[in-house]
Amino acid sequence: MGMTMTQKILAKSAGLKEVEAGQLIEANLDLVLGNDITAPVAIREMEKMKVKGVFHKDKIALVPDHFVPNKDIKSAENCKYVREFALKHNITHYFEVGEMGIEHALLPEKGLILAGDVIIGADSHTCTYGALGAFSTGVGSTDMAAGMATGKAWFKVPSAIKFYLTGKPGKWISGKDIILHIIGSIGVDGALYQSMEFTGDGIQYLSMDDRFTIANMAIEAGGKNGIFPVDDQAIAYMTQHSKKSYKTYEADEDAVYEKEYTIDLTSLKPTIAFPHLPENTKTIDQIPEDIPIDQVVIGSCTNGRLEDLRAAAKVMEGKKVKKGLRCIIFPATQSIYLQAMEEGLLKTFIEAGAVVSTPTCGPCLGGYMGVLAAGERCVSTTNRNFVGRMGHVDSEVYLASPAVAAASAVTGKIAGPDEIK
Repeated sequence: MGMTMTQKILAKSAGLKEVEAGQLIEANLDLVLGNDITAPVAIREMEKMKVKGVFHKDKIALVPDHFVPNKDIKSAENCKYVREFALKHNITHYFEVGEMGIEHALLPEKGLILAGDVIIGADSHTCTYGALGAFSTGVGSTDMAAGMATGKAWFKVPSAIKFYLTGKPGKWISGKDIILHIIGSIGVDGALYQSMEFTGDGIQYLSMDDRFTIANMAIEAGGKNGIFPVDDQAIAYMTQHSKKSYKTYEADEDAVYEKEYTIDLTSLKPTIAFPHLPENTKTIDQIPEDIPIDQVVIGSCTNGRLEDLRAAAKVMEGKKVKKGLRCIIFPATQSIYLQAMEEGLLKTFIEAGAVVSTPTCGPCLGGYMGVLAAGERCVSTTNRNFVGRMGHVDSEVYLASPAVAAASAVTGKIAGPDEIK
């Protein structure tokens, strides 16, 4: 019986010739990730183990990004705790304010993610790295603690769903529209504990930023991971960002998939997820009436990359944010921030009446930098729109692409980029 791409990577990491869906394995880890919310819990658990140190100082990444720069005393204490742990154990990849970024944009940019790697992170959107042909998945802080101590993790080998992407997407169709379309089709539990494996001729038209976005939101469909084949684009990205060697894997022709879907990218339209689930999707032409909004957020680990900012700036250039509406832009890393500044994107945003924030996860989880009041509506390029996700339980979050978010900021209502004259 053939294996899927994910199964081959897990077999390699477990030192086995083959694995099958449902099998329990112990795999060697190439990277263990934690942030300022999850790492303190993991560190306390690791201390209970009474181990002498971490399994490998170069294979742990600690990224304070959720409440950084610190918003209050508690967040400052959490970051201090992580900082002291990193210094004590000489952790190579600890990223302080000024060099940090949103973890899932930062680690690929720093060359820490390579095809064929097995990565766990105490953050659910760790599945982002499948864009580079790695197996990456979110775990709890206790599993992170065990990973930091031993360099190993237990997995139940997931079964897989194949998504065949075909055709070239239209002008404003991005990775966000594609993944929202998929989640709207299969539901938030449509890929529960399964590997979402993407293939097809349409992938050649997807940039790496598109792929990161799609893999990032695999968890919003219940997926264990999302993964893309390693093509010339992925190789070029890894070559640019890392000098380390990597290993590519391809699914066997007789690999077993629970389900297979074909997505015609040419037919997709700008897609929005209405409250209060990512599966509650409508295309821009299905919105029956004007929906006025109070805030727009453009950024996050899902859509804070350079192409995202370029798309938003293209829509907003020469325009003004609707009077009375708040528009917050947060580039995902310092490097992206700098490049956006050099390209004049930040100038476009500020002249339009938006504010530009340092990289942070703050607005996405309703932590700070854009918390919503009761009754307020926000169009956001983030990944979740659960009740109370970005603030008050009586607020509403609409998930969309950067182009749709930017158009909405200009019009003051949910709008597509073609509506901007």
